[in-house]
Amino acid sequence: MAESNHYSVLVDEYISEFAPDVQVRLQAIRQIIREAAPNAEEKISYKMPTYAQHGNLVHFAAYQHHIGFYPAPRGIQAFQEELSKYKGGKGSVQFPLDQPLPEDLISRIVAFRVKENVEKAREKKQKK
Repeated sequence: MAESNHYSVLVDEYISEFAPDVQVRLQAIRQIIREAAPNAEEKISYKMPTYAQHGNLVHFAAYQHHIGFYPAPRGIQAFQEELSKYKGGKGSVQFPLDQPLPEDLISRIVAFRVKENVEKAREKKQKK
């Protein structure tokens, strides 16, 4: 448990590096993820807040004009239509800082990734 607290402190430090208005958005995303994936481990990976449960679920990071959200390519594909109004790549989406966060969409993407990782872990365990 001490390790988990250590990572939470690192995520707190990461968030504290940004302007107050960006911090509010980062904390909102963090809270959405924690609620959608209550058993996920919070850590820093690729120099950004990361949540893992049977492997990485999602990452997020702040930039000058947007917050990058990284739910892996499958997380993007599964919500492609809803994400089409945002810039993004194969495994990423950009939420502009001048627009409201799509909180419900983020929550559903995280829940999708949890379900995906739990099923994958279950299948792996059954093969053994």
